[in-house]
Amino acid sequence: MSAADSSLQDAVRLLYRDHHGWLHGWLRRRLGCADNAADLAQDTFARLLASRRVLDAREPRAYLTTVARGLMINWYQRQSLERAYLETLAALPEAVMPPPEQKLIILETLHEIDSLLASLPDKARRAFLLSQIEGLGYGEIAQRLGVSLGSVKRYMQQAFRRCLESMA
Repeated sequence: MSAADSSLQDAVRLLYRDHHGWLHGWLRRRLGCADNAADLAQDTFARLLASRRVLDAREPRAYLTTVARGLMINWYQRQSLERAYLETLAALPEAVMPPPEQKLIILETLHEIDSLLASLPDKARRAFLLSQIEGLGYGEIAQRLGVSLGSVKRYMQQAFRRCLESMA
């Protein structure tokens, strides 16, 4: 283990010892569930370790709050997506209901697609969805978005490039 790795682990260990209880309480108040708060608190410290950056100790709670808030937003988005998927499944006849393992694979794929779309700039995401979901041509997309045809082509290239990168 390098000195930098050891230093990072020591810094996170101290941060955990001094602020884990506070962070867990902060998350519990916002989420209303101690178990979900515990998971997100752990994810916050795991994120710190994964970032491989030693933190500035002057404002540790502000930093922890920022990281935890981002994780909480992602958690809410995942929950919303899962609820929508489960509601859609509930409306299906039992004969076409996918088996549990396939449901999990579909849900994981939906999360990946959602993450990919969220990583695109707004207009590129909108152009891609108008093309792929609504079946609009580039000219119609340009009109809807109020941009040039060249911009739509650029947006679509950006979206398709991102899709290819995620497949690699």
